[in-house]
Amino acid sequence: MAESKPEISFIGLGAMGFGMATNLVKRGYRVTGFDVWQPTLEKFQAAGGSIATTPAETVKDKDYCVCMVATAQQAQSVLIEGNNPALPALPKGATLLLCSTVPCGYVQGLEKQLAELGRGDIRLIDSPVSGGAARAADGTLSIMAGGSDDAIEKGRFLLQDMSDPKKLYIVNGGVGAGSNMKMCHQVLAANQILAASEGLGFATHLGLDPHFASQGILKSDAWAWMFENRIPRMLNPEFKPVASALTIILKDTSIITSEARRAGFPTPMTSTAEQVYFSGLGRGYGPDDDSSLIRLYTEGKGKIGPVKGLAEGDDEKLALVVGLLKGIYLCSAAETIAFANRCNLDLDQVFDLCINAAGGSAVLQTVGPDIIKLCRGEQLSAGEDESFGELAQRLQEAVEEAQRLKAPVYLGSQALILTRLAQQLAPEAAGNASRAVVAKVWGL
Repeated sequence: MAESKPEISFIGLGAMGFGMATNLVKRGYRVTGFDVWQPTLEKFQAAGGSIATTPAETVKDKDYCVCMVATAQQAQSVLIEGNNPALPALPKGATLLLCSTVPCGYVQGLEKQLAELGRGDIRLIDSPVSGGAARAADGTLSIMAGGSDDAIEKGRFLLQDMSDPKKLYIVNGGVGAGSNMKMCHQVLAANQILAASEGLGFATHLGLDPHFASQGILKSDAWAWMFENRIPRMLNPEFKPVASALTIILKDTSIITSEARRAGFPTPMTSTAEQVYFSGLGRGYGPDDDSSLIRLYTEGKGKIGPVKGLAEGDDEKLALVVGLLKGIYLCSAAETIAFANRCNLDLDQVFDLCINAAGGSAVLQTVGPDIIKLCRGEQLSAGEDESFGELAQRLQEAVEEAQRLKAPVYLGSQALILTRLAQQLAPEAAGNASRAVVAKVWGL
């Protein structure tokens, strides 16, 4: 019965938070929401929720709180440091689900701070989410949850009611493990969002029709979820509708690169992507859909004097684009799994999350298991459909053609450097080695 369900407080009613909160209302929970934007509160009230004017008022007498603000700074403000924060008003033994995407270091620091403030009774669950506003509203998100066994059991019903049954990942390692899982997935997301623009931008410089090129890519072994998702907006002259602003993925790259520095781990692919995102931000693209970054790749076309490539015919040109993308996807997959290994995550769980979420690609699907074997010190089999050497050669051909055309391929150039380093580190890379050998660049 609906009456038996506990009252829920919900802080942060943005695009994702609003969907998550209204989903709980539809499931029969009494939900009290808070947001700094008054029109959102009015909309939530119209959807059947109750509203409050401060975080403290929101959580009063409620044993469960979901916090879904945009950043760690906002979380710190609404929970502890801002006006009328939630922490002093949370009941003893309350369960707090932090669903925001924040650095592992922040949420682990929050757990420590709760204890220092005499609120070690609060059951904190580190539970970032993924899936977009539509899945938030449907209660079918991917959720990566870390915390004490007691906290997870207390909050499991809420996690289940907000997630797809197949996409609720209980991550071993306690508070911080959920954020690390989300962060590692976003390595793929950050690289593949930009790769979509880089691939189609390169196709444009080659003289390919973008519709022909995009369909060819989607039917090839360079398929990726991000490419398929971004293509309709990249082909729209105004890059509409705005589904995911550049500033959103830039927040994620900042988490990845800052946490990597903290761990002493190299992220050459994501760091390159982040610099390109900064270039877009400097041009005023921050609030625009991230698919609009194709402008960075096409803005110079026709302005650099006469250029001529070697490729002839659409099929040969399309093969170059596919070769470029596969090289990028391989290196981003290796960076992701190697980083997850450094974070002591369950690699099989990471792989399952990534191939079934926005980071999925045909390359990850086929090469991911071999990269995991490398992490575990297991013997790699020879490359079957395509060896590492063959992929590296095709990537080189694409980068060389881009150079002839004076076309920027930021990620492709970085990926080519990494394949060359792998060939120096692993003599077997010169033969019929698995493409997973590239991961040796990350010390595997």
